Amino acid sequence: MTKKYNGGNLKLGRVLARNAAYTRYFVTYTSGKLTISGVMNVPSTPGPHPALVLNHGYIDPAVYTNGRGLMREQDYLARRGYVVLHTDYRNHAQSSDDPRTELDLRVGYTEDVINAVLALRTSQYVDPDRIGLLGRSMGGGITYNVLVAQPGLVKAGVVFAPVSSDAVDNFNRWTRENTAISNAILRTYGEPTRNPAFWRNLSAVNFFDRVTEPVLIHHGTADSTCPIAWSTETLNALKKAGKTATLYTYPSEEHAFGPAWPTSMARTVAFLKQHGL
Repeated sequence: MTKKYNGGNLKLGRVLARNAAYTRYFVTYTSGKLTISGVMNVPSTPGPHPALVLNHGYIDPAVYTNGRGLMREQDYLARRGYVVLHTDYRNHAQSSDDPRTELDLRVGYTEDVINAVLALRTSQYVDPDRIGLLGRSMGGGITYNVLVAQPGLVKAGVVFAPVSSDAVDNFNRWTRENTAISNAILRTYGEPTRNPAFWRNLSAVNFFDRVTEPVLIHHGTADSTCPIAWSTETLNALKKAGKTATLYTYPSEEHAFGPAWPTSMARTVAFLKQHGL
């Protein structure tokens, strides 16, 4: 059965900030039975505008606050004419809680991003045919998931220092060491060697034949959090599937991007414009 998504009911709440280039709002939208919070930057220039959903990396939900994780990207892109919706995901900030999120290996975050795109389409400020995704670290993996789960939903995807497109890599690197969570997951679904079908179906890399959008990957060679080899493997898999994909590598850049960040963002905007955004 094909999953149905109900993203909508996008509500602009209080104004968080305002400058000459854009206004920043607290927002909420619907995702399944949940309400998801986020922030939205709306350019001051006349619309409708192209738009991006920003997918942040892992931050402990206990300390995460509304709109955290991609602040400089939110500002940079809004100043260049994009409506920017940064989704908090379920269990973060003022979003509804989903007690099964960890046991479900956070697949609900992918649902929240798909619904964010659908909600954005209803906004008077947005051109509904010109929406893209930008994700960082864990959010890069979520971006891959959206591209394979809903081909044609967006125009393009950009990822920075992404996790692996193979769920087993990510489980082994971060989740397995958390005994309580990993034991519950393995009791429910089994080890990858004992239940390979489940883990295969959880991994975007195995469904890259479904992708219809161009993908841009940025990765630093000194990234000690997400090995650059993961992005090389993802690029090769996308290319093997006949997809349009580009990988920019940045010598000596670490996970968070420092000196090369302006170059990476200029490349991002050029890529987006090249593909109609």
